[in-house]
Amino acid sequence: MGLLVIVVVAPLNLLVRLRPADIGQVPDGKPLPLREDGSAMPTNIVDPVWAGIDWTVSKAIRTPRFWWLVVGFFCSTYAWYAVQVHQTTFLIETGFDPILAAWALGLVSIVAIPGQIGLGALSDKIGRESVWSFGCMGFIICYAALIALEHEKSHLLLYVMVIAQGCLGYAITSVLGPIVAEIFEGPHYGAIFGILTVALIGGGAAGPWVTGITHDATGSYQLAFFIAIGVCILSIACIWIAAPRKVRMVPGRIGSPL
Repeated sequence: MGLLVIVVVAPLNLLVRLRPADIGQVPDGKPLPLREDGSAMPTNIVDPVWAGIDWTVSKAIRTPRFWWLVVGFFCSTYAWYAVQVHQTTFLIETGFDPILAAWALGLVSIVAIPGQIGLGALSDKIGRESVWSFGCMGFIICYAALIALEHEKSHLLLYVMVIAQGCLGYAITSVLGPIVAEIFEGPHYGAIFGILTVALIGGGAAGPWVTGITHDATGSYQLAFFIAIGVCILSIACIWIAAPRKVRMVPGRIGSPL
């Protein structure tokens, strides 16, 4: 892995443009560059009053948008890690071979690669909220397949669970940063995102724990999986209410109605 970093990752830095101005980008609040005909370049800012604020952590945490992000992020990793930690045990309890159950967990990470790249790029065209919804829907499909597997052992349902979880669900990582940046872009973005990662970590801790407690209390994963589906729906709602699209539009939406 160290050799890969030296041979592959390090040279990639040579391809990075040195300044935002090299690709026509300017800081918020600065005059936009003009086209050759003298007309102004289109801007992605929808709410200039919000975008013009120098967002610090103390200012951000006093806004409802910040707390919608907290809940949305918490719920996303709740659903993510609840299934990641418990799916192998669940599959073995359902009657699948332990080797196949272990391979299923590994395959989730493999199918996640094209999903993260593809949906991340798609979010630049259709918006972060839509791709976040796709990701949470991936977990909803995953949990629905697991609930069905408890009643019918099916390899088809197993593969549906793997693909939905990895290809769709894991794609939410591609929009975590952009969602925060489009709402709280500025010199303190890193600190604000760092505070929000506490919600991500909290959800990742709560999901497996609550799922395990529920399983031990009921003797089944069914109730725990239904709770996770509800959590996914709440996460979708939170990100749409936070509405990064109402502060800054993605490149593919510039010039289009909200």
